Parts: sequence; C-alpha cells; structure tokens
Amino acid sequence: MIRRRPFSRILPATEQPEDLGMCIRLHALVLALCLAWPALAAPADEIRAVIEDQIAAFRAGDGDRAFAHASPAIQAKFGSPANFMEMVRTGYPQVYRPRDMQFQAVEAFEHVTVQEVFFFGQDGSAVVARYFMEMNEAGAWKIAGVELRQAPELGV
Repeated sequence: MIRRRPFSRILPATEQPEDLGMCIRLHALVLALCLAWPALAAPADEIRAVIEDQIAAFRAGDGDRAFAHASPAIQAKFGSPANFMEMVRTGYPQVYRPRDMQFQAVEAFEHVTVQEVFFFGQDGSAVVARYFMEMNEAGAWKIAGVELRQAPELGV
C-alpha cells in the first residue's frame, strides 16, 4: 500500500524535510527563468534581425548598410564599405549570397554572445557561421566577427 501525503499539508518548522531548502531554490530558479524568458528571447530576436539585415544588404549590394552592422573594430580593420564587401564576397561566399540559412540558438557567455547560423551556398556547399555579437553604448547589437566552419554531414 502506498502512503500518500496531502499536498496542502504544511509541516511545522521542526518537521520540515531536509531538502526543503533545495526545493525552494529550485522553485525560485524555475520562477526566475519563467520571468526572464521574454528578456532572453529579445536579444535573440534583435541579433537575428541584425544578421538578416546584413545578409539583405549583401544581396542588394548595399555596402554602407552591411558595413553599418559591423563593430567599430571590424570597421577600423577594413576602413571602408567597399573593402568590407570585397572581403565578404571573396572569403565568405555562402554568407555573401546564401541560397538559404537557418538560425540556431543564441549562446551567451560572460563577455560575448554567439549566434550560430547554417548557410547554404549557391553551389550547394554548407557552412556553419558563428557570429560574435557585441552591444554598443547605444544598446545596438553589432557583429564583432564571424567564424566559418564546414557544416557537419547530415545522414539520411
């Protein structure tokens, strides 16, 4: 026979189970995550919008708009929208003119936020781009760097 405790019974302080503190901390964590979820989703949406707009600028040949999404360090490195566009065109063809792209989850680390995106090039090649994002003083997300690697083979 199973002995059941009623959920509504509150135990006196002297009879509280030893793991009550852990239970309370777990409930507090769940509550905090539920309350923070919209705040966690907002940066992901903002970061995605920045990357999507830069890709749209690449497709439209709008170097000024694409360059505007780069961090100050990237802008200083390339100096002009024309130099930046040439670097992306020659070094990142799947990003410059993708056939398709799929956004993955955003990962937040102590000093950097990373957005992974799968890109499928016009030639059928697939790469994973890791976008390193930073927020400027005005609260806008900027692209501080992109690291490409070959996409893993997908088995059927």
